[in-house]
Amino acid sequence: MPSIDSRMYEAKYPEVDDVVMVQVKNIAEMGAYVSLLEYNNIEGMILLSELSRRRIRSISSLIKVGRQEPVMVVRVDKEKGYIDLSKRRVSEEEVQKCEEKFNKSKMVHSIMRHVAETLGEDVEDLYVHIGWPLYRKYGHAFEAFKIIVTDPKSVLDPLTREVEEEDEEGNKVTKKVPAVTEEVRNTLIKNIRRRMTPQPLKIRADIELRCFQYDGVFHIQEALRKGEKSGTEACPVKIKLVAPPLYVLTTTTVEKDSGISVLNNAVKAISDAIEKHQGKLSVKEAARVVSEREEDYLSRFERENQEVDGDEEEEEDEGMGDMDVEAPAALAE
Repeated sequence: MPSIDSRMYEAKYPEVDDVVMVQVKNIAEMGAYVSLLEYNNIEGMILLSELSRRRIRSISSLIKVGRQEPVMVVRVDKEKGYIDLSKRRVSEEEVQKCEEKFNKSKMVHSIMRHVAETLGEDVEDLYVHIGWPLYRKYGHAFEAFKIIVTDPKSVLDPLTREVEEEDEEGNKVTKKVPAVTEEVRNTLIKNIRRRMTPQPLKIRADIELRCFQYDGVFHIQEALRKGEKSGTEACPVKIKLVAPPLYVLTTTTVEKDSGISVLNNAVKAISDAIEKHQGKLSVKEAARVVSEREEDYLSRFERENQEVDGDEEEEEDEGMGDMDVEAPAALAE
């Protein structure tokens, strides 16, 4: 049967000073035995002296069986297969970079294995013809896979391999052919699109908006309209009244940073507009991504607020609270 096991990267062993992701298998007197997850689970060891910079009182408080840990490679003996690792030498910045790289590699590996299992192919052959060439060209195959979602030809068409064939005279000639068959190509594209098509994110910001001018309600409405106009076709801004003076700005997009930027621009546009009329905007919750569960909870909370007696009158005032917009004398006071 074709093998579905393979290292994630072209190199069989990591290099000294590389930070790699491991899973703890066993804890012994000398240290912890681990599996290098990115290198087909080959074994390595974290020496006891490399677990922590501080004095070790309890190994179990530093490392546990089954846990995944970013560690630094301090020695590689390729002939004997010994790999010594260090947990204490890894900085916080290196931990974050290692986790990001591992998560990308894990996604690529999952897709490659699934294609291999589906078609009865050897996963290492797929890496040789697809995965590792993409790592070399794009820095990481994950970046190439993101492009494949929308433009597979630009990524896959340049991939070729050399085969030897006999010409009409019986001489062997080298010929370049597509790196993979049409079946493998189609299955790969299908799996990448299923697993990596970006899901839309809900971005939300909560503000309080007040204007105590006589015609403040109209200034608030105009300011909110300017906030909505700050949206783009890709990130339209919607504004909803929760309960005066609280308003919610939302947008839906696949790009987190651009969505947050659009909402921040909308908040600024509203603030600039209302301040011209001596109004004030306060940010209660800055623009952030909200999960479906959180959004459902907040929506339920908002509905409950709208059902409280007296809310109908407040909604008519559009952020003016209990004030009577028909009583200029009261406002003057």
